[in-house]
Amino acid sequence: MSSPMKGISHMERYAHPVNPSRPKFLEDEVFKCLRSGDLPGFTAAVAKQQSVDLSNSDLRGADLRGFDLSKVILRGCYFRDADLRGLDLREHDLDGCSLYHTKISGTWFPYNIDASDILLSLEHGTRLRSRQQ
Repeated sequence: MSSPMKGISHMERYAHPVNPSRPKFLEDEVFKCLRSGDLPGFTAAVAKQQSVDLSNSDLRGADLRGFDLSKVILRGCYFRDADLRGLDLREHDLDGCSLYHTKISGTWFPYNIDASDILLSLEHGTRLRSRQQ
């Protein structure tokens, strides 16, 4: 009788299962430009598309100041230690995003996210929850 584990490496066998709530590193050009701070590359990549879905992506430590995120879907993104200063995010769905230690001075947030939820996310890394309007 053949073992179902035959041919599977030790690392694969004991790796954690895929967690849908775990932030993802995408192969998307726009994602790579945001992570590396490449504003000209980002602008060129976004111009080719109607919208860019970066939902649940890992934007940890990214400096997003000066980026036009109007075409980017940010739902569920992980922004730990990112720099969002001066961004206008009022039209974005930020449900499920985490802002732990994020710089947010001058950032506009959607009206359906309570200030106390933003504070909890900044201090404890909780996920933002949008209110029904």
